[in-house]
Amino acid sequence: MSEIVGYARVSSVGQSLDVQLDKLNGAGCTRVYSEKRSGKQADNRPELQACLQFLRDGDTLVISRLDRMARSVLDLAKIAELLNKKGVALRVTDQAINTGTPEGRLMFSLLGAFSQFENDIRAERQADGIAKAKQKGVAFGRKRALTDEQCERIRILRQEEKFSVAQLAGRFNVGIATVYRVLQQPAETI
Repeated sequence: MSEIVGYARVSSVGQSLDVQLDKLNGAGCTRVYSEKRSGKQADNRPELQACLQFLRDGDTLVISRLDRMARSVLDLAKIAELLNKKGVALRVTDQAINTGTPEGRLMFSLLGAFSQFENDIRAERQADGIAKAKQKGVAFGRKRALTDEQCERIRILRQEEKFSVAQLAGRFNVGIATVYRVLQQPAETI
């Protein structure tokens, strides 16, 4: 016998699941999985994993919005593929999607394509912003632990005064690996 199963999620403990749970109960869900966790990766949500494992051929998974189940197109595609293989329909109440119908499958595919397009555009804008910032001289990454002068001083102390790597690390308040990197690189590259 097929079952209507619901899944609800909010991102933080302070948020309420009540609105989603009301929608799922109104959709006729006989079993509901819910959790209060970040939605970045489906693998890190135990209730979603339990829900997906429980679903059987002929069942319907009901969610209020697509972003409650998946935060990335990749996650959405993986979950959709799993549901398809299991013979499980997906119904999204707020977005009027029902993959149990041909129209619903088309709409689901289109939403996935638009989401991927949006992600690609966002990545391009981010790359453009980074390139412009670099042109303006903005430095990215961690601040260098040593100045060029300190690097040169480390080389001199090591060669001429025979300081140990541990002594140099202590004197310049850096890790041993940093001292080794300084000693391995030519003076002009640091």
